[in-house]
Amino acid sequence: MNSFPRILILGSAGQLGQELLRSFAGTGEIIAAHRHQADFTAPDQLRALVRNVSPSVILNAAAYTAVDRAESEQDIAAAVNAQAPGVLAEEALRANALLVHYSTDYVFDGSKTEPWVETDPPNPLSTYGKTKLAGEQAIQHIGGRHLIFRTSWVYGPHGHNFLLTMLRLAIERNELRIVDDQVGSPTSSLALADATRTVVSKVLAQPSSSPALWSGVYHMSCSGSVSWYGFAHAIFARAQTLLNGKLPVVRPISTSQYPTPAPRPRYSVLSNQKLSEQFDVRLPSWESELYRVMEVLSCAQSSD
Repeated sequence: MNSFPRILILGSAGQLGQELLRSFAGTGEIIAAHRHQADFTAPDQLRALVRNVSPSVILNAAAYTAVDRAESEQDIAAAVNAQAPGVLAEEALRANALLVHYSTDYVFDGSKTEPWVETDPPNPLSTYGKTKLAGEQAIQHIGGRHLIFRTSWVYGPHGHNFLLTMLRLAIERNELRIVDDQVGSPTSSLALADATRTVVSKVLAQPSSSPALWSGVYHMSCSGSVSWYGFAHAIFARAQTLLNGKLPVVRPISTSQYPTPAPRPRYSVLSNQKLSEQFDVRLPSWESELYRVMEVLSCAQSSD
């Protein structure tokens, strides 16, 4: 990467933030800020942090991701997901910094039966999806040098996610009932961070290129698709060593059999064609990334 930029990583303690720290190591001066250092519900504090750091690149991996709890904490979700990204966009524009922000497949209602493209009209079903869409719109309204990556079903070896929940429940229960009529693309935090680094490297390698040529929204998810049930089944097929052979019975159920406060899209697979055409970046398949994450977890277990 050019000129060893100063990179501010927000949400650095989260599952994606930790992988961004790994992937961007050695690319410049890294300043990591977790939730106690960057309060996304306090705009003035967030603005002061960015001005004090004066970064060339802002990687915003912070978000309110408790999808169901957001229905009862709408103000907090809006502050973190909708208003704070606007503050970051203003400060990035002021400093001519590159802002990288992550959004979600939940901006769509799931009514399609083929992968969603960036130009499809969003229609979020939940508070989480609505606030994430508002964050996208705030950044785009302010303009400047920005990349918004919509991703899906993020999981990895750190933080709170479906994979780690399944491994925990497998120890606690003999049988699990998992929704089989919601389809998406599980995306590892490792692949997401590595793809981000590649794109950012390409943008910084052409400092004179007009932001109008590349700024905007891109879908960034692993290839392929599966239901939550299918994903759980694949996890346990690869987790015998981690679980010492204790594998639960996994049974498919419908969404109606597992009601939640926040509705989910039935089909939220994202097309990555725009990302591929603009930056020549393609994420691996969700199956290969699941194997990669399992390897990371196995190595961590063996070293304990």
